[in-house]
Amino acid sequence: MTQNPQRTPSVLVIGAGATGMLAVIRLREAGITNVTVIEKADRVGGTWRDNTYPGVACDIPSHHYCYSFEPAPWKAQCATGAELKDYLEHVAKKYRVIERVRFGRTVTSCLWDDAGGRWTVDTDKGDHFVVDFVIAATGILHHPKMPDIPGLDSFAGPAWHTARWRHDVDLQGQRIGVIGTGSTSHQVVPELVNAGHQVHVFQRTPQWVFPFPNLPFPEWLRRRWIAKPERMRPWKTFYKAFIEQFFVKATVGHPVQNALLNVTVKSYLRLAVRNRDLRQKLTPDYRVGCKRMVVNFTFYPAIQKPNAHLETEAIERIEPEGVRLKTGRLVPLDALVLSTGFHNFNYVRPMTLVGRNGHRLEDSWGQGRYTSAHAVLMAHFPNFFLMLGPGTPIGNNSVIGMAEEQLDYVVRLIGIWRRGEADEIEPTPQAVSAFTRYIKAGLGKSVWTGGCQSWYLDADGVPVVFPYPWQDFVRSMKEINTHELTMVRRPRLENAHAL
Repeated sequence: MTQNPQRTPSVLVIGAGATGMLAVIRLREAGITNVTVIEKADRVGGTWRDNTYPGVACDIPSHHYCYSFEPAPWKAQCATGAELKDYLEHVAKKYRVIERVRFGRTVTSCLWDDAGGRWTVDTDKGDHFVVDFVIAATGILHHPKMPDIPGLDSFAGPAWHTARWRHDVDLQGQRIGVIGTGSTSHQVVPELVNAGHQVHVFQRTPQWVFPFPNLPFPEWLRRRWIAKPERMRPWKTFYKAFIEQFFVKATVGHPVQNALLNVTVKSYLRLAVRNRDLRQKLTPDYRVGCKRMVVNFTFYPAIQKPNAHLETEAIERIEPEGVRLKTGRLVPLDALVLSTGFHNFNYVRPMTLVGRNGHRLEDSWGQGRYTSAHAVLMAHFPNFFLMLGPGTPIGNNSVIGMAEEQLDYVVRLIGIWRRGEADEIEPTPQAVSAFTRYIKAGLGKSVWTGGCQSWYLDADGVPVVFPYPWQDFVRSMKEINTHELTMVRRPRLENAHAL
């Protein structure tokens, strides 16, 4: 077999958020420089560029929620959205990611050419690329989901989704309605309440809240970190261990951690909310952790203030003057904030994705059942890698940490191509089925089957998560099992093309 270690592929990365940026860096470290990134916005940053609502912050400790190779002297245990945006822009400049990004473009189609064995990618600006590999780093929560409530368009005042915050609206003296009580709402509601606004929070389902005060780091400590960045390493180790050994194990069924998590959140609710009626309204009827755990220390104090009003009656419709409840009562409002989450399984949609022999993404996922191999690979889509795909250990853990593990795996797969061992690499259908069975087999002990409706669930109500400890996820991609792959070699005149 001919070996050619110098063979260099052309790679197109979709998205310049934290994962897309990491892809450029990891590929360059591997000697792959023929890389182009397509980004729909005018800046890097993804989630932390788009979300600018009051109180926006990471709910993962900052030292764990950053690149392993680029620690930062964070101002507090959990960084604000603005600080994370600045951090990602700093990384993009320092590691020369910016020079690979083409901004203001949206990928409209990604088509596999069976004859040529390459991907053709088009954008809404008329760009046309022919590449060897595509890495889809589009993220998960990036398409805002509007609530299906009758009359939403009839509201007379301004209404907007938290991911598209209206900074031009003067809220002084306004009666504000917030629909939704997920993690975002738990961050934005205290900001609105503490600013003195009359805030009505419309709750469909209460959340379990883990108390984690966002304590600031003293300046003298930050100065020590700046002087010697290696001093931050123990902090990352500590927070990483806390998340992986406590939170992750609690959700996948380890009894000691699960019991401790239950005691913590239930005790916090009882101690923090003194009014019995309000506490009852804020108490979920499902297992702790079934929904993504809300990590917060400001919502309970805020919702007990006189200008905060928790509305637990179901919404009938929205009218020009406000929200009409099913009991007939009208809640008058001047502004409406929609904290209603995202279309969580859009992934690369709405772009057209067509793989081998005309196989479309809908052919695999059309029934709302999302499958993959190792949370990265999809059958019928050779040389295509879906970052943070179905089966990723999404939850209260660092997405950046997940992406680092996945990209190490992706680079090793591309190494097969570079050595001339294969020109087309994809998982076998059997590998996808085996990974799906592996995921389902571990769900029984996890908290995600605890009787709630969450964004983790597919059309069959099956959680699309990784229900095992973090180290199992790491081990699953440590080595490449060629028996799980369909690898095709074809004659080529040229294997390294400019974009």
